[in-house]
Amino acid sequence: QVQLVESGGGLVQAGGSLRLSCAASGSRISVNTMNWYRQGLGKQRELVATITRGGSTNYADSVKGRFTISRDNAKNTVYLQMNSLKPEDTAVYYCNAPVVTTAQGVVYGSWGQGTQVTVSS
Repeated sequence: QVQLVESGGGLVQAGGSLRLSCAASGSRISVNTMNWYRQGLGKQRELVATITRGGSTNYADSVKGRFTISRDNAKNTVYLQMNSLKPEDTAVYYCNAPVVTTAQGVVYGSWGQGTQVTVSS
C-alpha cells in the first residue's frame, strides 16, 4: 500500500509564495513520475506540474515561470514552490503518483488527500 501525504497549504496574499510538500510512504517503494494537480471550486481537476524520477519537468501554461516542481528521491518526496501567487491559483492541490513499485508489486493511481491553497486579492 502507498500513502501520499501533502502539507504546506494555507492562506496567502496575492504576490506571495507557498511551498507544498508531498511525501510517499510504503514498504520499499520506488516512485516514478510524480504530479501536482489542482481543483478550484466548481472546476475540473487540472494538471499543474510533472516531474520524472530523473528530474525532467513539465508545467501548465498558467503556472510557467511562477511554480517550480522538484523532488528528493531518497525521501520519496515531491515539492511545489509557488511564487507570485494569484487569486486564480486558489484551489485544493493534490499530489499524484501514477505508478509506484512496492515490495508487494506495482500500485497504480495513488493520490494524496489534498491541501487547500487560498490566495486573497
